[in-house]
Amino acid sequence: MAKQSSNRPSGHKHKKQFGQNFLNNGHIINQIVASIRPQSDDHMVEIGPGEAALTTPLIDVVKRLEIIEIDNDLIGPLKIRFASKPAFNLHHTDALQFDYGSLLEFEPEQPLRIVGNLPYNISSPLMFHLLKYSDHIQDMHFMLQKEVVDRITAQPGIKAYGRLSVMIQYACQTEYLFTVGPENFTPPPKVESAIVRLLPYKQKPYIADDETTFAEVVKQAFSQKRKTLRNTLKGWLDAEQIESCGISPTARAETVSVEKFVELANLYQKIKLQSSE
Repeated sequence: MAKQSSNRPSGHKHKKQFGQNFLNNGHIINQIVASIRPQSDDHMVEIGPGEAALTTPLIDVVKRLEIIEIDNDLIGPLKIRFASKPAFNLHHTDALQFDYGSLLEFEPEQPLRIVGNLPYNISSPLMFHLLKYSDHIQDMHFMLQKEVVDRITAQPGIKAYGRLSVMIQYACQTEYLFTVGPENFTPPPKVESAIVRLLPYKQKPYIADDETTFAEVVKQAFSQKRKTLRNTLKGWLDAEQIESCGISPTARAETVSVEKFVELANLYQKIKLQSSE
């Protein structure tokens, strides 16, 4: 395997609290870059560059590369290596708290392209945070735990299908690109990883009347996966109301499509508004 040891800041210790597992295989890095297809006019955001395995091939191609890094020990080495590059913009901050909308001040009409090898412990909350800015994002390419990518891309009726599947697929087209084994990282994680592509919809195929209500209904439906919708949505919608959406009350949440979840949420929202009048 092609090691990229030259990218590693001298003496850097990998930190468990940041979920640091850094890519070391040049072939895999090239595969990821080929999947991203960076362009000269791109406004790109890299979350958690670590030892700069992806930063290095991206920074000389794109117009602007916003780097989000929380680890104090990596800030200095990143500045030393890239501060002279015209595209380089470093944000020493927590990716979960960062206002990605602030990046639009540079060029409001240019959508953001997001990339990153995301720490396993924050991947789901970070993606939910990023979806708040989906109207301003062209695409997202992430390295995640394979199990998470399986869940993101799962279809109804498959065991992996759950709340994460519904919420991400409501906002984005999803594509499982390829698997990356643990031997391609330093230190090697205990699980396989995978690359996923997320393309936020310019026009969503199914529109929730209230997206907060939609998120609440989906969360409630999956709160007890083994129970039927009649039970999990008790107090929200009765059996007759569920059936009026073309869904059996005895169905489980894992069999219900994104479209049908939108219908359930819109019905619940309508009933809620009527009761408040």
